[in-house]
Amino acid sequence: MTKHTLASYPHLLGFEQLERLLERSAKAGNEGYPPYNIEQTSDRSYRITLAVAGFAEEDLSITVEDRQLVIRGRQRDDGEGRVFLHRGIAARQFQRMFVLADGVEVGEAVLENGLLHVDLARAQPETVVQTIKIRKG
Repeated sequence: MTKHTLASYPHLLGFEQLERLLERSAKAGNEGYPPYNIEQTSDRSYRITLAVAGFAEEDLSITVEDRQLVIRGRQRDDGEGRVFLHRGIAARQFQRMFVLADGVEVGEAVLENGLLHVDLARAQPETVVQTIKIRKG
């Protein structure tokens, strides 16, 4: 069976980057930690909320790498010198990646009550009309 790509469809010219983004997001992994929500807050803005209870602000980092929003968390293990009768809360780390479309910019990030909110906004695209001159051959 032949794998069809976007490049094999004659009406989808220049969409190779979209295909690469889809493949990259599929490979990003779908582990369940930490859980998150994505909500649309207006016509042109979004909010990603991650449940990061137990993480301090200095344990978290947010970067944009090659049109991907990357959120990382690394808790320090402060159990040294302590005796646990039961340890159900372990120090963990995570990495969550979200592929950003062209024109989507990362705004403010706020940590409150164990929830990390990251706001995104899509810029209003300019309407461009271009007239192509036809020359005689």
